[in-house]
Amino acid sequence: MSSTVAALAGVVGDGRLLEAGSVADRVTSFWNSAPMQAKALVLPATTDDVSGILRHCNASGQSVLTQGGLTNCVSAVEPNLDDIVLSTEKMTGILEIDEIGGTAVVEAGAILQNVQEAVADEGFCFPLDLGARGSCTIGGNVATNAGGINVLRYGMMRNLVLGLEVVMADGTVLSSMNRMLKNNAGYDLKQLFIGSEGTLGVVTRAVLRLFPKPAGRQDALVAMNSIDDVVRLLGRLQRQLAGNLSAFEIMWGNYYHAVTGENGHRPPLPRDYPFYVVFQAEGSDPTADEARFEDVLGDALEDGLIADAVIPKSAAETRAIWEIRENFEPALVKPPFYLYDVSLPIRDMSAYVEAVENNVSRLWADGLCIALGHMADGNLHFFVAPCEDGDHHEASDACVYEPLRQYGGSVSAEHGIGIEKLSWLPHSRTSAEIELMRSLKRSLDPNNILNPGRVISV
Repeated sequence: MSSTVAALAGVVGDGRLLEAGSVADRVTSFWNSAPMQAKALVLPATTDDVSGILRHCNASGQSVLTQGGLTNCVSAVEPNLDDIVLSTEKMTGILEIDEIGGTAVVEAGAILQNVQEAVADEGFCFPLDLGARGSCTIGGNVATNAGGINVLRYGMMRNLVLGLEVVMADGTVLSSMNRMLKNNAGYDLKQLFIGSEGTLGVVTRAVLRLFPKPAGRQDALVAMNSIDDVVRLLGRLQRQLAGNLSAFEIMWGNYYHAVTGENGHRPPLPRDYPFYVVFQAEGSDPTADEARFEDVLGDALEDGLIADAVIPKSAAETRAIWEIRENFEPALVKPPFYLYDVSLPIRDMSAYVEAVENNVSRLWADGLCIALGHMADGNLHFFVAPCEDGDHHEASDACVYEPLRQYGGSVSAEHGIGIEKLSWLPHSRTSAEIELMRSLKRSLDPNNILNPGRVISV
């Protein structure tokens, strides 16, 4: 046991440190089932534990990777044998729910779904929602500025965090646990850490903004014949459902076809339409809201804007249509496959997707490119499968990112940069922006111990 590892064992106590041999009993991540490799894994239970860990690691120049639910999509938290892993899995507390102020104080390792359910029991909604809700942690959501399906109405994680407690690289605890909507007393320091992917500090607690739990909810899955119709439907729903529209998710036909059928989800609509949309509205008057929802949907069908539709009549049916959008595993039958997360103006989506599809088909005769995403906030996801043996990641990246530049898009909408997108960051950020990022990293983590090599190179 090295002196650094021995010191960390003294900080966290018995049973809270796993050496390299025991770490190998864990998988690397949701996306990488290989045995985890690390010098050691520490399991702090308190902010003081995290402070002590970072203080020792900073003094010795020891690299530290912070892990939450292991659902990160860009290799941001995959360690090697030189790294210490700091896992927040023992810091899961939901410490306070303020029913008057509409806030919750939670620890970084709290599972998103657990937070959602706890505040719902008190009549509130924490609206961040994504497919990995049962595994991802609040600390990871903060670190990646998570988005998900409700960004249209509630915004990203940046809009849902009022305060943070963060441990800096040298062990200093920065407590900025603001509970107010308005606080213009100097710089809003928490914003430095939201979306920084653990490279500037380790989040230990967060103050979350809550909303009243909606009294009613309506959902629908519709089939459509053109992307222009999809765009028109979005505009109509935003106008006619006013502020009730909370989610609007597009699936290209090849995605819907790939995840439904004999080896996938039961298809509630025929599988031969070019586009599918699942959307959701939430409101305060269930009877009136349901009537309006059905009227709007009926008008769209009568006008030919929608080709076919299904409105779920039970919680099980509702979950089933959302599973089609969120559970993509039936499509991933021809490895290797590569996941992408980009954003660009809605008006350019059709041309951009076509360009990516053409790039893929030119490179691989049997290659697959399936698209879906949070269309209303300009966010698309791709799965690219070359359907050929070997590592084609670099060529696949070029297929997706090269045409994005002409539309002024971003190589990351919500997943972050990590390691996978490091070389593509200049496609979305200017050299001046990147240099300022480097300056912040050098200032807050001068020994480069926090998630080194992620987001930017220094």
